[in-house]
Amino acid sequence: QVQPTESGGGLVQPGGSLTLSCTDSKDSFSGYSVAWFRQAQGKEREWVASFRWSGGNRDVASSVKDRFTISRDIGKNMFYLQMTNLQDEDTATYYCAAGRPIWGARAESRMYYWWGQGTQVTVSS
Repeated sequence: QVQPTESGGGLVQPGGSLTLSCTDSKDSFSGYSVAWFRQAQGKEREWVASFRWSGGNRDVASSVKDRFTISRDIGKNMFYLQMTNLQDEDTATYYCAAGRPIWGARAESRMYYWWGQGTQVTVSS
């Protein structure tokens, strides 16, 4: 089973950009769907984006679609969340996850069984 691990969080000013990475050094994401979720303090976990590793399907939440992009590097067994024009409301702990949801359930956190430990993104001037 996969053990995803995120990296790339940090402090960024409003309007700035940041790219998060997720990898698994022991197993391939092939056959899985991978995703990014985020959870702001005091709020529920929110789906951000998903990528079906083998089929190439991808989707991003409408609330961030014009600013965030999910991508992958098959050779490196890594996937990314590229975030631009970051705003205060993007401050959260970001998690990468892997699972085998049907594509229609890609935004449901309960469908992902393997989670990273989270990386903090703070947008502040």
